[in-house]
This record gives sequence, C-alpha cells and structure tokens, in this order.
Amino acid sequence: MAELATIARPYAEALFGVAEGGDVAAWSALVQELAQVARLPEVLSVATSPKVSRAQVVELLLAAVKSPQKDAPAAKNFVQMLVDNHRLALLPEIAVQFDELKNAREGAADALIVSAFALEGQQLADLTASLERKFKRKLKSTVQVDPSLIGGVRVTVGDEVLDTSVRAQLAGMQTALTN
Repeated sequence: MAELATIARPYAEALFGVAEGGDVAAWSALVQELAQVARLPEVLSVATSPKVSRAQVVELLLAAVKSPQKDAPAAKNFVQMLVDNHRLALLPEIAVQFDELKNAREGAADALIVSAFALEGQQLADLTASLERKFKRKLKSTVQVDPSLIGGVRVTVGDEVLDTSVRAQLAGMQTALTN
C-alpha cells in the first residue's frame, strides 16, 4: 500500500536518524520485534480499546520485546509517539523502510532467491557472489523453494527481477511461437 508507505516514511527516517547516533543494528532488531508484536490482532485490539490507557499500551509493547534497546529513552519516546498518534499499525512498514535505509547506508540490499531446488553452502555462496557482481552491491540472500520453476532461479532485489527459471524460458518460447 502506497499510503501506508508514505505515512510510515517520516517515522522510519526520524528513527533512523536517531539510530545513526548509536548502534543501527540494535535499533533494527528493536523495530523488527516491535513490528512483529504490532502485527498481532490481540495487540491492536488492546491498543484501540478505550479501557486501556496509552501509557499501558506503551508498557505492553515494550514489555513484549526482548531487545535491550527498549530501555533507551528514545525507544520509549518513539513507541509513545506511535501510540499517541494512533500509528501502531504502521510499525511493520516502518520496519521495512528502516531496513531499506540501513541497507542503503551499508551499500547492501535484500535479495529473494526463488529456486526450483534447495540452495545451500557453497552453491548459495557462489550464486550470491555472482549476483553481487551483477547488481553491484552487497546482497543479503533469502532462499525460497518453488518446484513449479522446474529449474533455474528467480531473483528479486528491490524492484529488479532476474528470472532465469525454466518456466520463464518456456513462457518466452510459447510467446515467440504464438506471435
């Protein structure tokens, strides 16, 4: 949703600005944990209940995460601001945008590799190294298995997709033959 992304962007950028003054990885872990908690329907139900005070919602959220960063005054202020502005539903999108900012700072990107077969060890390392040369940045690879690809891989890095799967090649042949 473009709307959620637009609303979440200033929050993510402001939090990233605070995080740059300290341990960005710790802040990233905190935001990821908060996003997981905020995804729970029970938490959103409690957060929107008129019987629960905003201070109680903040304490509930901070108690639900393990990150030691939760005790930082800036973390408490961030959660308090989200609760006060009724923006808890934005936390998953804030976490995504925060990670994008973190990756951009590190010159890295997340890569989703969908393969017909499981990729592990040296095979995955070789593929990742090859993709890093192609995309000209450090990649953090995540692998999913999709047997319907028949063979090959489909790689998504940001908004770029590299599809070398057999299924894509067959679809290309079908299009060429029918035109």
